[in-house]
Amino acid sequence: MSAAAKPETLTYAQAACLALQEAMRADPNVVALGEDLGRGGIFGQYRGLPQEFGPERIIDTPISEATIMGAAVGMALAGLRPVVEMRVVDFALCAIDELVNQAAKNRFMFGGQGRVPLVARMPIGLWGASAAQHSQSLEAWFAHIPGLAVVAPSTPADNYGLLKASLASGDPVVYMEHKELWGMEGEVQAGNEVPLGKARIAQAGKDLTIVTWSRSFHDCVAALPALAKESVSVELIDLRTIWPWDRETVLESCANTGQLLVVHEAVQVGGFGAEIAATVAEELGIRVRRLGAPRIPAGYAQPLEDESRVGAAKIVVAVKSFLA
Repeated sequence: MSAAAKPETLTYAQAACLALQEAMRADPNVVALGEDLGRGGIFGQYRGLPQEFGPERIIDTPISEATIMGAAVGMALAGLRPVVEMRVVDFALCAIDELVNQAAKNRFMFGGQGRVPLVARMPIGLWGASAAQHSQSLEAWFAHIPGLAVVAPSTPADNYGLLKASLASGDPVVYMEHKELWGMEGEVQAGNEVPLGKARIAQAGKDLTIVTWSRSFHDCVAALPALAKESVSVELIDLRTIWPWDRETVLESCANTGQLLVVHEAVQVGGFGAEIAATVAEELGIRVRRLGAPRIPAGYAQPLEDESRVGAAKIVVAVKSFLA
């Protein structure tokens, strides 16, 4: 038996590109469609794929998100496995009906006779100097819709493994990469699939559980040294999948630490952190707290944009206030 290939150092964008390339090589029914795919995607997440697979499988579309998503739903019902590129989640709002009323509900409404195995890539989060219409984190919107899985990878390894799992799931997946993570590098092991619905304990601890996802995971990691200097032992969980979310891992951790802080870049009001906090409070009766963005549009000017950012300094302050 040959030894397993060594992990590669890839960017977040390259990791997703590799996962899609492998899926397209293995299954001729996997196709991708969306704006700017012909030039490799606006973040380079399709680089090299148009040259390998041609315009019939890497489909460069006109600027019409509703048409793109509607076509993909039809493709999926006809037996293809489309990857739908929405460029950013903000633009995907033009395709809400096709995703929420058609893709999400088809399997239920027709008794399983139809399946919609599509992956809708909708990059989330603040995007430096891109202002209010290009900087939203809307994962809670889609987690609210029965029939949709919602995924939010934070590392290159997870962007590879979770995209592979999403492509294989057989149902519609809202796949939410972060706009500011594309160039981040990390080790990626080819062939590793990360199961949907399984969180990762990034650091063990005993005083407080922090649950987070996407780019906020890295802000939490950056806050850990300052908290360690204060003798605060944090158990840090990267949720990875928003729906289904890993209740068991979170509840077990919270039962051990007795306290929970949920951190996310999305607006705190109505954010998915509220679902996690409520579940933990109902199941365990422990202290819970949330830290999210204020309910304001993201500003273009740097000082205004910074008001919407939940960075390491704000996380340290929130933890110290919580434990005081």
